[in-house]
Amino acid sequence: MGGHSISGSVGGHEHVSVLLARLRLAWLLEHFSPRVVWSVYVLVNGFLTIALLALLAVITGSPFVFPSLGPTAYLLFIAPLQRNSCPRNTILGHAIGLVCGYGAYALTGAASLPFGIHPGVYWPRILAAALSLSFTGAFMVLLRADHPPAGATTLIVSLGIISKPKELVIIEVAVFLLVAQAVVINRLAGLPFPLWKHHALEAGSSEGYD
Repeated sequence: MGGHSISGSVGGHEHVSVLLARLRLAWLLEHFSPRVVWSVYVLVNGFLTIALLALLAVITGSPFVFPSLGPTAYLLFIAPLQRNSCPRNTILGHAIGLVCGYGAYALTGAASLPFGIHPGVYWPRILAAALSLSFTGAFMVLLRADHPPAGATTLIVSLGIISKPKELVIIEVAVFLLVAQAVVINRLAGLPFPLWKHHALEAGSSEGYD
C-alpha cells in the first residue's frame, strides 16, 4: 500500500491499514502520521457506535446508552483480539453484572429508597454495591467471562441508577447491538474477530483458571 504502515508505530494495529485500503483511503497514511490515523479510526468508530445507540434511545425513550458501554466500545475497537473483548465475554460479562447488581439491589433493601433521595450515607446501598461488584468478579472468573466494564454495569444497577427489570433487558440488548457493530467493522478491517469465543476459549485454554 506504499508509504506507511500503522503496525510499525502503534503496536500491530495493521487492520486500520487494511480497512483504509478497502475504503480506498490508504492515501491518508501518506499524508498523516500513522498514530493520528489510528486515533481518528478509534474516534470515528466510537462516535458511530454510540451515536447509533443514542439515536435508538431517543426514538424509544429507553436507556440504550449507559456509562459502562463506553469502555466496552473502547475495548472492542482498541484491542479487539484480546480475550476480554470477544463477543462471548462482552455479552456474558454484562449479563453477569446485571444479574448480580439487581440481586444485591433487591436483597439488601436498597430498592426501598429511590436513588438520590437519601441525603447521607445509605448503608443498604453501600452493601449492595460491595456485594454486586464482588459477586460479579467471582462469577466472571468462575465462568471465564472476564470483561472489566461489567464491573461498572453492576454498580449502575446495585446503586439504583438503572434498576427496573425492563431497563436491564434493554441494557443487554444494547450490548448485543454494540457487539454486532464490532463484528461488522472489525471483520471489514480484515481482523479475525470471533463471532463468539476467543480462540483460547475455543481451544479449551483456561489461561490459569482451571
